[in-house]
Amino acid sequence: MWTLLFLLLFFGLLAAGTPIFLVLGSCAAVLYLVSGQPLVGVAQLVIDQLNSTTLMALPLFVMAAAFMRFGGVARALVDLATAWLGAVRGSLGLVTVVSCTLFAAICGSSVATALAMGTILLPAMIERGYPRSFALGVVGASGTIGIVVPPSLALILYGIVAEQSVPRLFLAGVLPGLLQAAAFFAWVLFDARRRQFPREPARPLAERLHVTLHALPALLVPVVVMVGIYGGLVTVTEAAALSAVTALLVSLVFYRGFHWTRTLDVVAEAMRSAGTIMLIVATALAFGHWMTESGIPATLVRFTVTHGFATWQFLLAINLLLLVLGCFLEVTATLLLVLPILAPALRPLGVDPVHFSIIFTHNMEIGLVHPPVGLNLFVLSTISQAPVGEVIRGILPFLILLLVVLGIITYVPELTLWLPNHVFGAQ
Repeated sequence: MWTLLFLLLFFGLLAAGTPIFLVLGSCAAVLYLVSGQPLVGVAQLVIDQLNSTTLMALPLFVMAAAFMRFGGVARALVDLATAWLGAVRGSLGLVTVVSCTLFAAICGSSVATALAMGTILLPAMIERGYPRSFALGVVGASGTIGIVVPPSLALILYGIVAEQSVPRLFLAGVLPGLLQAAAFFAWVLFDARRRQFPREPARPLAERLHVTLHALPALLVPVVVMVGIYGGLVTVTEAAALSAVTALLVSLVFYRGFHWTRTLDVVAEAMRSAGTIMLIVATALAFGHWMTESGIPATLVRFTVTHGFATWQFLLAINLLLLVLGCFLEVTATLLLVLPILAPALRPLGVDPVHFSIIFTHNMEIGLVHPPVGLNLFVLSTISQAPVGEVIRGILPFLILLLVVLGIITYVPELTLWLPNHVFGAQ
């Protein structure tokens, strides 16, 4: 009965165009009232859970991403990739993959990566004669790398909800993220030769070195984050604060993408984005608490165990579920809605929660470019003024590659677990 009530209310509010934080909050309030649980205790619980030092990292990483986006860092990374890949056929497509991977390792946001890189590279590729659908596809797909490689905002939320070490989750995303980038790189090389895409002129070694030196300040942010965290110098939250300060200084001093008088405007933009995420987190925490207290996760575990589902069957079913949800919900909402149900079922079914974190976030990647509601599709359609259907046509080859990579990540756990286990030891 509770499940039917929730589904009717949830999808009814979504169909009416209600913001997702109101959908989750309304569903949680109705479920608490109908089940007779007091709302006062829930409010205190949400406040207590929001008072998390790890959760403080999220708005700080969002702020660092905003400084990078407006500060000229994206242009420096594009110039760096172009300098070294210019002589290869289809070089601007390859530059897009590499630049998005580098920028994602700085900002941790898929949408910000697609927006920043799309603004620079889409006009350049179209001007050089690349098909617009291909340009839209490679930018949209490469932007999704931001949700897996550290510092990933989705992995921070996963660590909080599933009570896992965020540094361990960050390391788990490195090899899958590189595998995805390599798959895109190989496809662009193949498609460029097949369709005879143009190549940029090769640059002299002196010019390449000059461009590389110019781009070094842009790479300070991931260095600060990774060395700080894995050198044991700072916590994840402190690393997030350092990344925001470093991003601001790099933007103002080296690249001068915006004047210092506009700093407050960029901070306000970042806080608006972070505030939206935090509202979703707060309402989702209330819903997740009800879900735990209702016993639904325990019922799911009993059902799966008593019916003899193998681990591979459970993972296949979850992948299908997440791919469907990704068509309708954005990343944060899906994570906070589904994870409280699934997290208690992982250990009894023999699934490592760190491994599952990358399975989960990779599914969210696919959701960002999966019709009909992939957020990156609409971002690219807006900045290019192209129909969404054209964006979808361009994204389809990369969508197939994403599904292949998802299969590898799901059924080859060593790809995800080798690096964190090597650094921190097996759990």
